[in-house]
Amino acid sequence: MGLIQDARSATTLLSKALQGRLRRKELARKLAESPLPEHNFKVGVYFADGEVNLYQVRQWYKPLEELAKTWPVVILSRNTLGALKMLDESPVPVAYVRTVVDLEEFIADQDLHVILYVNQNARNFQMFRYGSRFHVFINHGESDKMYMTTNQFKAYDYSLIAGDAARERLGRVLWDYDFDKRAIPIGRPQADHYTGTIPFEPDGREVVLYAPTWEGDRPAAAYGSVETHGLALVEALIATGRHRVIYRPHPRSGAVDFDYGQANDQIKALLRRANSHDPAAKHIVDEGAELGWQLSVADMAIVDISAMVYDRLAAGKPLIITRPVNPEAEIDEGGYLSDCEWLTADQAGQIVTQIDAIEHDPEAQARLARWCKHYFGDITPGVPTKRFHDAIEHLMNEWDKNAKLHASD
Repeated sequence: MGLIQDARSATTLLSKALQGRLRRKELARKLAESPLPEHNFKVGVYFADGEVNLYQVRQWYKPLEELAKTWPVVILSRNTLGALKMLDESPVPVAYVRTVVDLEEFIADQDLHVILYVNQNARNFQMFRYGSRFHVFINHGESDKMYMTTNQFKAYDYSLIAGDAARERLGRVLWDYDFDKRAIPIGRPQADHYTGTIPFEPDGREVVLYAPTWEGDRPAAAYGSVETHGLALVEALIATGRHRVIYRPHPRSGAVDFDYGQANDQIKALLRRANSHDPAAKHIVDEGAELGWQLSVADMAIVDISAMVYDRLAAGKPLIITRPVNPEAEIDEGGYLSDCEWLTADQAGQIVTQIDAIEHDPEAQARLARWCKHYFGDITPGVPTKRFHDAIEHLMNEWDKNAKLHASD
């Protein structure tokens, strides 16, 4: 039995090695087709992750595309699969810098003044060693998860934060940190790009976005609702005949818990069956790369504790948050979560009643507006983009000042 298992393992390793070689050849071909100009880029976006975490950089595509009209932008990819995917979909150029030597050579050929980071990958540390430029954390979303209060913020020269809530949250945990200098509020520039091709014609049905997160890799981060709330709430919405569901599961659903992945598949199957019985319903199972139109078109959003809460809040439109069942899940109820509209697992089947009540409650609407301002400031279309561009321009001016000071070094 041991020999058979060893043979299977060897076959798997050989297959992966061959696949890896083929992907590297394909990547080399694509890179050769579009060589990047030297001494061109001023802003780099460092992304060391693979395909599974591309959602973290995808949400920045449109703001980066707009920024690149002023400051040339390039994404620095350290992963073969991630680079292949981004070469196909990114609106800004992508450089493949798999090894530290590759990274050093690319940096030497460019004039990068600002490096942006969308996550806390341990390999970010390999980039921090390069001075004469500013390292700036921009994150992959605003939220009240424990991830948002890590002391790792201090590793960066600056952080671009959403607004007052982020500063207050960080102020409780970052000791001796110069917020006035190093934390620059920009709102949510992605909200200026909540657009895209809507895959249905609006027809009077109430559109409900259900966008749960994954199951998490530890009890403290067990925020996912697919297994505990999902089936009941989706069944209830389908049954009315007046709702259209957009189901957008997290790409990592089922990565740790097989049963969670099974529940995700059951919800997809449920929506597809509902469409076969009623083609006019046009329920959507949305697993696309583009995020924006869903937040804009939905009359109501149901989300887990995740960045999706704040993506929706930035749109200024009503939402409901699922309450985690796991008692060990950490919930920061010092901010919006202290005053939000919760959905417990035992209430999931009554979701329609809760939606109707919230939509006709002036107090709920006033609470939403107040918290939206607290987290993102002015969400008038165009204002967040201007704040983002102003922040980058400020950093470029600071770079120029420091370059003059160190000209003789």
